[in-house]
Amino acid sequence: MMENEETMENEETMENEETGKNEETGKVLKKTVVWKDLYFYRKSDALYRLTVEFCRRYLPAYGDRTVDQMVQAARSGKQNIVEGSEDGQTSSEMEIKLMNVARGSLQELRSDYLDYLHTHQLPVWEKDNPRLQRLRDYCHRHNDYGDYEHLLAKMNDEETANLALTLCHQTDRLMCAYIERLEETFVKEGGIKERMYAARTGYRRQQDARLKALEAENARLKAENMALRKRLEKLESLGGPRNP
Repeated sequence: MMENEETMENEETMENEETGKNEETGKVLKKTVVWKDLYFYRKSDALYRLTVEFCRRYLPAYGDRTVDQMVQAARSGKQNIVEGSEDGQTSSEMEIKLMNVARGSLQELRSDYLDYLHTHQLPVWEKDNPRLQRLRDYCHRHNDYGDYEHLLAKMNDEETANLALTLCHQTDRLMCAYIERLEETFVKEGGIKERMYAARTGYRRQQDARLKALEAENARLKAENMALRKRLEKLESLGGPRNP
């Protein structure tokens, strides 16, 4: 159990580090996040592919809108993560918005799985269920569809639905931490307009500081030149040698 908790903490840390990299000052465009490496994206992709397989095996191929709803909700979840990460380079507001859209889609998918279990008189596994604990532990450590594909052939609809619910919950938890970090960064740095203003202001300050340094150097050289002229004039008036 300790190992699993550390794994989840490491996942959240990695997502936070991705956004933390964007806190460099003087940058107009944020550092690109490699969305394929995000744990919650990988889990959402696994959830999408799992949902396609679930619908194929347990729902009618025709005449049931639930299939389209579930597949579209799962696809919307992962696709909005991609679009949010891409748009986030220029628009923090759009990134936060699309990440929340992705969360909403996965919550809709979670509701569909709950409805399936309820309408088919199948149990939603409670926290004290040993099978749920084993499932949670496994999902903590695995993010890709390939980690689950071999299990699906052995699972029935009850088990597969509870697996999907577990993935929904864990993906949402990771996304909440990520969005919170995005919001904190936005409050500190603002959007692209604020970053452009900060970059321009920083550049102007650098130019002003350089100009002041040049003016100070020029004043110093003028003072030295004046002192040399006076010394030369004094030497000439005494008829002494002209020492530089």
